Amino acid sequence: MKFGGTSMAGSERIRRVANIVRRQQAAGHEVAVVVSAMAGETDRLVNFCREANPLYDPAEYDVVVASGEQVTSGLLALTLQSMGCKARSWLGWQLPIHTDSAYSKARIGEFESDALIASMQAGEIAVIPGFQGLSDEGRITTLGRGGSDTSAVAVAAAVKADRCDIYTDVDGVYTTDPRIVAKARKLKNVTYEEMLELASVGSKVLQTRSVSLAMKERVRVQVLSSFIDDDAPAADTIPGTMIVSDEELEGLDMERQLITGIAADKNEAKVTLTRIADRPGAVATIFGPLAAANINVDMIIQNIAKDKGETDVTFTVPAADLVRTQALLEAQKEAIGYFRMISDGKVAKISVVGVGMRSHAGVASTMFRALADRGINIQAISTSEIKVSVLIDEDETELAVRVLHTAYGLDGE
Repeated sequence: MKFGGTSMAGSERIRRVANIVRRQQAAGHEVAVVVSAMAGETDRLVNFCREANPLYDPAEYDVVVASGEQVTSGLLALTLQSMGCKARSWLGWQLPIHTDSAYSKARIGEFESDALIASMQAGEIAVIPGFQGLSDEGRITTLGRGGSDTSAVAVAAAVKADRCDIYTDVDGVYTTDPRIVAKARKLKNVTYEEMLELASVGSKVLQTRSVSLAMKERVRVQVLSSFIDDDAPAADTIPGTMIVSDEELEGLDMERQLITGIAADKNEAKVTLTRIADRPGAVATIFGPLAAANINVDMIIQNIAKDKGETDVTFTVPAADLVRTQALLEAQKEAIGYFRMISDGKVAKISVVGVGMRSHAGVASTMFRALADRGINIQAISTSEIKVSVLIDEDETELAVRVLHTAYGLDGE
């Protein structure tokens, strides 16, 4: 079971979490709990690091920011004990959860679970701080922001759990953002691949890294709401969304919908470079420096070469990286040999996701027709096996999501 920062914000909420955990144990389950720091606490600790030394050492930064989860794991163990449960906290270095030495963005390697399993079999509830591990040098590491979801999946894989329940401030995965489309429906089941695509194109329910780890380790993940009253039924009886393998989903749901969901992401910026020489290696001179600077490029369009053997290249980068991208490309202007750079930060990426696309034609044409009927202009297109994404004007985001939700028959009662 994993609880995020809003669930752990203060004694009252921690007590509510303890009640949910206690009910699961009372139902006969062996339980491990992964917790995040209290909401806002990690930001506060990060600011202390910046004030102490703007060019901080990442290893010392990890020592500071890992303390947020240490506090909540101890408090939840204490609260469970006050309710008569056997419980103890296990810090990342006590298990230990081994990671590489990429401080502040470490990746999980080996996980020693024998002591943890023995403790759970003895009826003890294990409370584990998310987001932290131990490097080969014997130092505390953290997994990067949002890393507690990844910790939870890693714990579930290590103890071979039947399920990993992630309690968050939404009660499941919806066909789209319910704040944009009131008729959005909660999905009972989603495949790992669909969740990966949705997470990568703007659905904020789960962190992408946690989904890819769940897929690799075949951990069944359930997304549930943490905001439930003390007298609410146990989590198993409140329908969340189960994230499972393609094979399992086929057994659960024969008549699956063609499209699973529609995601919108406004954190994109578009860059166009005009009149680049149409020759081998020209695009490498653009994307090589961006890759070296760890700037992720998403959609790429190269226009048909003009008469003079010139071409225009358009691509998108995260909005937060636009200024760095402009500076890098400006510095490389001579090497790339472009005429003009045109940037646009007011764009949004709209994506239609569903494993049903593999076996059905016409998904993209439905999307293009529906947007055209409402006068929404498409600036760029990219596709994968189970996703079609388009770039549009940011001001038309909500309209596009509503139009597509209706076009694919996702509006529910």
